[in-house]
Amino acid sequence: MADLTGRIALITGAKGGLGTYVTRAFLNAGATVAGVSRSISQTDFDHPRFSAVPAEIASQDQANAVVARVVEQFDRVDVIVHLMGSWAGGALLEDTTAEQFDRMIDVNLGSTFYVMAAGARAMRPRGSGRLLAIASKAAVEPQPQAGAYSVSKAAVVALMRAFAAKTRDTGITANAVLPGTMDTPQNRAAMPSADPSKWVHPCQVAELLGYLASDAAASVSGAAIPIYGADL
Repeated sequence: MADLTGRIALITGAKGGLGTYVTRAFLNAGATVAGVSRSISQTDFDHPRFSAVPAEIASQDQANAVVARVVEQFDRVDVIVHLMGSWAGGALLEDTTAEQFDRMIDVNLGSTFYVMAAGARAMRPRGSGRLLAIASKAAVEPQPQAGAYSVSKAAVVALMRAFAAKTRDTGITANAVLPGTMDTPQNRAAMPSADPSKWVHPCQVAELLGYLASDAAASVSGAAIPIYGADL
């Protein structure tokens, strides 16, 4: 893991299937982590540099309040890692209801915009920062029965590239990571006949996010980085 000593990282979805690995990896790398989730508590991570932030990121006001709370507590925010998201599938795109489509856009794209916009505004006066979002392999290889999800994640990639274009020469970078199927308990339960040895492990995604949050990745911005495991 890259050295993140002294970094203030705001991680949304900090106690989920991926978030637990990312939070622990960032703490182990020396970062101070403000972990955001609706049900998160201080006891979820027994670490002196962890701070629980029970909150949702379902609106711009909520995202602004979360970022403002972190800046007030720690004087700044150096890294935003947005892991919150949702998956819906099982229907052909033409059979997807408007409500299902809107939900994928709201949860996956809307929440990313809200927290990245709030983060960019907080980082700009300091002239440095890292904006990191989780997209999906489906963003570039759409899933036939999860079209709305695929569209929402493709939009996340475009959004992060747009942030990268707007933050060029400011010291702020913006990147998206595109995992394939991850080896989580939820995915194992949902796909019992699949071979999880081909899936990407969450700790590998956490390592990549740690690198992108570090000084070593200062020249990496506007990237959509695949991490598929052996399930190519």
